[in-house]
Amino acid sequence: MKYCTKCIIPDTRPNISINSDGVCNACESHATRPDIDWKQREKHFQEVVKNAKSRSHGYDCLIPVSGGKDSIWQVVTCLKYGLNPLTVTWKTPARTKLGEANLKKLIELGVDHIDYSINPMVEKKFMLKALDRYGSTAIPMHMAIFNVPLTIAVKFDIPLVIWGENSAFEYGGTKEESTGFQLNGQWLKKFGVTHGTVASDWVSEELTAKELTPYTGPTEEELEQKGVLAVFLGYYFPWDPENSRFVAKKAGFQEREKGPKTGYYNYADIDDDFISIHHYLKWYKFGFTRLFDNLSLEIRNKRISREQAIEIVRQQGDQTPREDIAKFCQFVGIGETSFFDRIEKFRNLEIWHKQNEKWMLKDFLITDWKWL
Repeated sequence: MKYCTKCIIPDTRPNISINSDGVCNACESHATRPDIDWKQREKHFQEVVKNAKSRSHGYDCLIPVSGGKDSIWQVVTCLKYGLNPLTVTWKTPARTKLGEANLKKLIELGVDHIDYSINPMVEKKFMLKALDRYGSTAIPMHMAIFNVPLTIAVKFDIPLVIWGENSAFEYGGTKEESTGFQLNGQWLKKFGVTHGTVASDWVSEELTAKELTPYTGPTEEELEQKGVLAVFLGYYFPWDPENSRFVAKKAGFQEREKGPKTGYYNYADIDDDFISIHHYLKWYKFGFTRLFDNLSLEIRNKRISREQAIEIVRQQGDQTPREDIAKFCQFVGIGETSFFDRIEKFRNLEIWHKQNEKWMLKDFLITDWKWL
């Protein structure tokens, strides 16, 4: 494994590459921010707003939300520019009390809201199939998050869907020019975290096409016919987790009091008990965790140094979300031993090796790491 010399992201992360100077493409992309004409971008957003208002018959836009800090930032920004939004949430089967409270605060900002629940029996089957096929529990989640809002936008004749940050640009290192301002089918296939699959790829004797209806979004042709434009708000305004947090706190957003469950922030990934498992599986596949992503963002935003980030990783140590794994196993109906047996086959043997009966990462960033 090779690590960026500016941040702590390894080259095993999907869509990350490290140049001859030792710097990753995510850091290179982030360094272009000062050159962006944000005033011009804001004018472009005002044009998007004007166009949406002129074409709407009720709701000007649809905002996919979870109740997290970024969701609140999206809603506050859209209301500021005079949009009349419909907010839509795919309801996770593992919603936390904190997530419920924060979602309520979001709605109290003054928006209509749809809380979309999927048949839990279908979710159980789909999540377990995704775990067995790709070592990912989150494929159903991402399909629902991206497709449910688009389906509703088409049904309600809503001309604009407003997402938050462009994760491909912020985390994946992809140049913004290649992903742009629009979330479309091409973006979903590459960056939608579904292993390039769509709902029809999961039809089987256990999962029927009808059962997978919530995960099946409108076609590109349907979106074009209806004139639905899906954009990233983070293209028009500089996205920063600390700024989203500041805006959300003013609206009554609550953070975890006990510190982060996974990663670095005690205000991120707090609305769903299963998201930590999605992040944990990166450890097996790529040899890094959510903590590496978060700290690398902090380095790029010049709030901590690389040395400080490495020390934080050392101090945090193992972040295996054992309580959440137990909840997941109970939900899908398997034992915890079965869970670890299932994910073991996805361990990346190009970077992992066994020594003294312990799995270790070759060339790990921290030489004195306490391997379990």
